[in-house]
Amino acid sequence: MISAVLATMLGLGIPTQANGDIEAPGPNGPLRGTMNLPAKDAPIILMIPGSGPTDRDGNSPLGVRAAPYRLLAEGLAVQGIGSLRIDKRGMFGSQGAVIDANAVTIDDYVRDIGAWVDLIRTQTGAKCVWLLGHSEGGLVALTSAAKVEHLCGLILVATAGRPLGDVLKEQLHANPANAPLMRAANQAIDELSAGRAVDVANFPPELARLFSPSVQEFLISTFPLDPAVLVGKIAKPILIMQGERDLQVSVADAERLARAAPSATLVILPDTNHVLKQVGSGGRNPNLATYGADDLPLAPGVVDSIARFVRSS
Repeated sequence: MISAVLATMLGLGIPTQANGDIEAPGPNGPLRGTMNLPAKDAPIILMIPGSGPTDRDGNSPLGVRAAPYRLLAEGLAVQGIGSLRIDKRGMFGSQGAVIDANAVTIDDYVRDIGAWVDLIRTQTGAKCVWLLGHSEGGLVALTSAAKVEHLCGLILVATAGRPLGDVLKEQLHANPANAPLMRAANQAIDELSAGRAVDVANFPPELARLFSPSVQEFLISTFPLDPAVLVGKIAKPILIMQGERDLQVSVADAERLARAAPSATLVILPDTNHVLKQVGSGGRNPNLATYGADDLPLAPGVVDSIARFVRSS
């Protein structure tokens, strides 16, 4: 099969059933992702990964092997909707884009989204591109909406409705073992939210890693941002999708986003967790077990809700 890049160079357009690796220009080297295009004129969703070392499939060397982005791309393709799922700068296929993956701000990610949108439009002729942000990727999508042109709309999946510093405080507090760390953690989050670096020399090892100087620039760029304020400024179609069994982002977060954007579509998926897999009421451990299960399909309603929203918009 002729690659998408070669086809464009030859003036042949994008072939039907275009599936494969694709590159966009990065600061020091290429950004890389995987395109699924079931038809030349299919609507296209650009998937923005969540926090940390999350790859284009939605997996992480930290123990996540559920492949939610790959499964979502495959499910959407069956319904005639294209997608591009990407590796963040400095990681995985995009490792050569920057020297240090940690030396990043949210505006750097926004610039990368702009590069991907331009590439998609150039190679497919699409008038606009949908942004789908999962977890922290939702904050990147919200920030991009004010700075990137030619967007069809936003799909916010398991996206926090509060500043990430507040979310981090809640997550740390939820574990009783963290009680001795909370005073220092709260102070660090407050300082970073105010735009000030934190000296971690005397922190316990757990907190020193969490607030490492190598990631503080990124934390300073994200902690002050309020997703509810950002979403309220967007005039384009918005889907807010949240799983009831998510251990990391709550239904209350989705509802806060929806209150700030009354015209948005809110979908709450029962028995669905953060990696978009179906779980029962068995508690935390069975829920987390699905994070390592790429053989489990996505929860019912995940693909259909997104496909329905894109088609209707």
